[in-house]
Amino acid sequence: MSKETKSNKRVLKGVVSSNKGDKTIVVSVKRSVRHPLYSKSYSVTKKYHAHDEKNEVNIGDTVQIIECVPISKNKRWNLESIVEKTKELES
Repeated sequence: MSKETKSNKRVLKGVVSSNKGDKTIVVSVKRSVRHPLYSKSYSVTKKYHAHDEKNEVNIGDTVQIIECVPISKNKRWNLESIVEKTKELES
């Protein structure tokens, strides 16, 4: 089989808002929605708990997460890749 096989799993892109839990990150995903009656577009933010096996992601990083089987009560997503790292502040 080739490495790139078609999957029905959802893939989302968002910003890490918390990495306090062990092997767990919280990813904020923003999307734009149009109001059905007034046609005004507004943004909606939703938070997803994702599994980060190596604890390699920091707050502010842009990541891609993929749907998976339930890992715990809240975690149903896996970290797929890090799209962009934040610049570390030098002290």
